[in-house]
Amino acid sequence: MKSKTSKITESDLSENGENSSEKEISGEDRIIETVKENLKVIRHTKGLSLDKLALKCGVSRAMLSQIEQGKSTPTISVLWKIANGLNVPFSDLIKEKDIEGVHILKHEHTKVLYSNSKVFSSRALFPYAGSRRTEFYELLLKPGGIEVADPHQTGTTENIVVVSGKLRLRVLERVIELEPKDSVFFRADVPHEYSNPTDQETLMYLVMNYSEELN
Repeated sequence: MKSKTSKITESDLSENGENSSEKEISGEDRIIETVKENLKVIRHTKGLSLDKLALKCGVSRAMLSQIEQGKSTPTISVLWKIANGLNVPFSDLIKEKDIEGVHILKHEHTKVLYSNSKVFSSRALFPYAGSRRTEFYELLLKPGGIEVADPHQTGTTENIVVVSGKLRLRVLERVIELEPKDSVFFRADVPHEYSNPTDQETLMYLVMNYSEELN
C-alpha cells in the first residue's frame, strides 16, 4: 500500500501512470532530480558555463554545481535567482515531461519548496510540463514569518488571495494589510516582501503571470 506521506513511486514519474511497487523516492528527492536535469539542459542550451551563470544570477558556482549534481536541495530564493539569471519562468526549473489531457495533482505528489528558515513554503498547483506564462501556487507563511523576494523578470505580476490568517505585503515602500478573502494584484518585478504579523499561520493562493515569453 502506498504511504500517505510525501513519498511517491517511480510510476508517478512515468507518462502512462501504471502502478509500480518498485523503488520509492521522497518528494524532496524528486525535486532535486527534476531541478538538476532541467538546470543542466537550460544552462547548456543557453551556452552558459557555471561561472557565467553564477555571475548572472548571484548564486555561487559551488552551489550551482551541487544543484546540478543532485547534492543540494535549492530553496525558493535560490531557484528564483537562478530563473532570473537564466531569464526563464520559475516553472522551467521544476517541470517534468509533457503531459496531455487531464492531469490530477494529488496532494502527496506535489512539489513543496521552502525558504531557508522554513517559515515560508510554496506548493506548485500546476503540471510541471511545457512552457507557460501563468503559474498557480499555494503559499504558507508561519506565525511571525517574513519572506523577502527579489524582483522577478520584467513585466511579471502576482495576484494573491488570502484564505486564512493575515498577510502584510510590502511592495517597494508601500505596505498593504490583507485579511481572509482580500486579494491584491501587483507588479512583482520590484523588491517585495511577505510577512505574517499574527500568531496564526497564513494560507494564500498566488497566480503569477509573465507578460511575455521568456527565453
